[in-house]
Amino acid sequence: MSSEISSMVSVGKSTGDDKPERLYKVAFDLPEETAHWACASAERLWVGKTSVKMEVQVRNIPFYVKGVAFEDIVRVRVDHDRRELVFKEFVSESGHSAVRIIIKSDGVEREVETMLRAFDCSWEIDAIGSLWAIDVPPNVDYAPLRIALLSMVSEEKIGIEESALARAHVGELGLPGSGH
Repeated sequence: MSSEISSMVSVGKSTGDDKPERLYKVAFDLPEETAHWACASAERLWVGKTSVKMEVQVRNIPFYVKGVAFEDIVRVRVDHDRRELVFKEFVSESGHSAVRIIIKSDGVEREVETMLRAFDCSWEIDAIGSLWAIDVPPNVDYAPLRIALLSMVSEEKIGIEESALARAHVGELGLPGSGH
């Protein structure tokens, strides 16, 4: 059993001086149930520095961590025993939402890709190809995307989990609260 899941960074960002942004890994410990399913005790996400010490911006889409989305700000701490940075607490949302899907039907990947492109979403796919982490940007109207995803769920093509919904996306759905 692996002790970590490490997401691949898929987006680069310029620091303004034409040097690529320097990214770091932060360990997000997984709850026991998730850790069992993921076969890992932690997911390591790429983060970039902010102007506040020990606060970082998430730079990729989580596969397993709940309550955190692309570009959210989180506080980290140094774990000297583990010799790594570890998630401490959520600070602020970016307006992005994170949705995960599991492909349940053969050959549905192209249909999912076409739909996500139409909604201007980006995504990452796990090494096996069945788990997709989807970024829903702040400017995307989430309600019609959710309807399209739920339609695919009802056809048993995919499974879905809304792992971190931004307040604006929750508001579009008329749901109380926030997923962050």
